[in-house]
Amino acid sequence: MIYLYAKALHIIFMVCWMAGLFYMPRLFVYHTEAKQTSAMEYQVLHKQFMLMERRLWWIITTPAMYIMIISALVMLYLSPGLLDQSWMQVKLVFVAGLLFYHFKSQQIMKQLAKGKSTWTSAQLRLWNEVSTIILFAIVFLVIFRSAVDWIYGVLGLVGLAILLMVLIKLYKRYRKNKGEQID
Repeated sequence: MIYLYAKALHIIFMVCWMAGLFYMPRLFVYHTEAKQTSAMEYQVLHKQFMLMERRLWWIITTPAMYIMIISALVMLYLSPGLLDQSWMQVKLVFVAGLLFYHFKSQQIMKQLAKGKSTWTSAQLRLWNEVSTIILFAIVFLVIFRSAVDWIYGVLGLVGLAILLMVLIKLYKRYRKNKGEQID
């Protein structure tokens, strides 16, 4: 019974964590693009984005990550045989990737707050897709579990990543052309 409570909490807080990881880079894009406004407008926007980013990060995203990790550790403690399964080992590698993503995003947030971020909005748009791709990999692993199925899932994931990059490039070109028509 404790295992099922831990699993429920794990899923709930994974969703909360991922919501934060999805939205935070979008805020970074808007924060970065605010630099294109007047100095007075930027000061107002910069303060607002810093407030939104800090609240999202420290009230939702980071606590959700820790609760998700704690619930995962409880499940692994109660069912240690999971660690012997290859799909779980691969899943943990992807989770480590999400943890890296989390803390790198935290670093970006701090750089933006200081006005020292060198990331462009296009780079941040690509960064925004990284967590989506890793989530796809994890879900395929958890659902399919067998080696053959998750390999197809990862290959599909690579295809998805390529498709996302192409769509982002097309969107960038569209925005550029739209801007040229407005001028």
